Amino acid sequence: MEKLMLLGDEALAQGALDAGVSGFYAYPGTPSTEIVEYVQRSKQAADAGVHRTWSSNEKTAVESAIGMSYAGKRTMTTMKHVGLNVAADPFMNSAFTGANGGLIVTVADDPSMHSSQNEQDSRFYGKFAMIPVLEPSNQQECYDMAFYGFELSEKYHIPVMIRLTTRLSHSRSGIVRRNPLAQNPLKKPDDLFQFMLLPAISRKKYKNLIQMQAKYTMEAVQSPFNKFDMEASDYSMGIIACGLAYNYLMENYVDGKVPYPVIKICQYPIPQDQIRELYNKCDSLLILEEGMPIVEEMLTGINLQGLKPIHGRLDGTLDRDGELNPNKVARALGKVDTYGKDVPEVVTSRPPALCVGCPHSDSFYALNDAVAEFGRGHVFSDIGCYTLGFMPPYNAINSCVDMGASITMAKGAADSGHFPAIAVIGDSTFAHSGMTGLLDCVFDNSNVVVVILDNATTGMTGGQDYTAAGKLEQICEGLGVHKDHIRVFIPFKKNHDDMVRIYKEEIAYQGVSVIIPRRECLQVLKKKNKMEG
Repeated sequence: MEKLMLLGDEALAQGALDAGVSGFYAYPGTPSTEIVEYVQRSKQAADAGVHRTWSSNEKTAVESAIGMSYAGKRTMTTMKHVGLNVAADPFMNSAFTGANGGLIVTVADDPSMHSSQNEQDSRFYGKFAMIPVLEPSNQQECYDMAFYGFELSEKYHIPVMIRLTTRLSHSRSGIVRRNPLAQNPLKKPDDLFQFMLLPAISRKKYKNLIQMQAKYTMEAVQSPFNKFDMEASDYSMGIIACGLAYNYLMENYVDGKVPYPVIKICQYPIPQDQIRELYNKCDSLLILEEGMPIVEEMLTGINLQGLKPIHGRLDGTLDRDGELNPNKVARALGKVDTYGKDVPEVVTSRPPALCVGCPHSDSFYALNDAVAEFGRGHVFSDIGCYTLGFMPPYNAINSCVDMGASITMAKGAADSGHFPAIAVIGDSTFAHSGMTGLLDCVFDNSNVVVVILDNATTGMTGGQDYTAAGKLEQICEGLGVHKDHIRVFIPFKKNHDDMVRIYKEEIAYQGVSVIIPRRECLQVLKKKNKMEG
C-alpha cells in the first residue's frame, strides 16, 4: 500500500477519507486546524464530494455532524480543547442520542498552552459523557483509529472521541494507507425516536448508557491499541503510559526493552482489572499521561488494595503542568537527564507580534488616541491575532477571556456605569460568538462601542474563510444597530485623524455603536497575489 509522510492531524484526516467519511465540520483552532485544511486540499475529498467548509463555531459544527450521522453517513467534527467548551451542549447530549452513521469527535488539546488561553484535558469530557475515547500514540495510530473509531461508533451507535495533543498533531511521520472504503448510503435511523431527547426518552437512554459501560470497557481491554506487557525483569515499578506518553517512554529505551511491566492505554475506559494486576505485582506505579492526571486520579477510585506509592503528576514526580517530553520521563524513571546545553540567549523565544503593516496596528493607534483622555482600562477584547494589541507598543486592550467575551464584558461594564465601554473583536470571532452578545446590547440599548476588526479572514489560525465574510454591516443592522451608527473606515496611517474622530463620535453617542475598520490581512493578501501570479 501507499506510504505517506504526514502530520498527526493529516494522518487522521487521510484515515477518515479512506474510511469513507462523507463530511467534516469544524471551526479552525490550533492544533486541530490542519485536519480540515488537509481535506480542503485533497483531490480525493473533492472527487468524492466530501463536505469540508468551515462552520461558524464548534457548536454548529457538532450539531451539523450529528445531523449527517442521523442520515446514516460517516462524519467527523474537529476542534481544539476550548472549542469543546463551546460545543459542550450538543456533545454531551450526543452521548444520549447516539449515532446512526459513524460519528467521531476529534479534539486537539494544547498542553503548555502554545496558542491557547488555558490548559485542559478533553479526556475528562469523554469520561463525563461516558463515551469511548481513543488517544493515538503515533501518526500511524492516528490513521488507523479513524477506521476503528467509525467501526466502533456504528457497532454501538455511540459517538467516539479521538483526543490528540499538540506534539502529535504537529509532528510528522510515515504512515501506511489501507484500501479506501466507499461512503455509507443514506439511511435514516431504525428508531425514529433515537434523536428525540424528551425527558421520558432521555431517562431510558441514560440507563442504557450506564449499562453499556461494561461493553465499552471490554472493547478497551481487547483493543489493538492497548497493550499489557506484564512480563518483566524488574517489578520494583510498573508503568502506565497513555497515548503519546508511550512514545516518550520508548524513546528512553533505544532497544525497545523496558525492564518494567508496562500497560499502554490508547483506548478508554481504563482497563481496571489489568491495572489491578499491575498494581499487585509491583512495588510502585508510575503514571505517564499527556495533560492532566486523569488516570492517576481514577486509580484511587478502583479499590486498589494496599499503600503502595503511585507516582505521577499529583505527587510531583512529573510537572503538574505543561507538556511531557522524553527528558521529563527519563527523570521520572530515575535515568540520567540528557537534556543538553542551555539554548543561547540569541535564539531564545520571542513573544509574538502583529505583522509589520498589519491593519490592526493602525486601528489600535487611533483607538488609543481616542480614549487617551479616559486612561487605560476601557477596552475589552478576546481571542485572535488582535489580542496582541495587549502587547507593547500598543497596550490597547485590557481583557482576553474567551471568544465573544469582548462584547458581553463591555456590556456588563457599561451596565454598571463604566464609561466608555469599548469592545474589540475580530470579524471571524464575531461570526463565531459575538452576534448574540451584540443582540443583548441592542435589547438593553447598552452604552457600548463595538469595534469589529475586519481583515477578511480568520487570521490567527492561518487565513481560513469564515461564514460572515462580506455581510457584517447587514448582520449588525439586522440585529438592531441603527445604520447611522454602523461606521466603516480603512485603517491606514494617512486616515489616522478621521479614524480618531469616528471613534470619538461613537464614544459620545449614548447607545450601541459598531465601528468596522476594514483592510485585508497582509498574509492572506500575499498568498492571494502569489497564487494569481
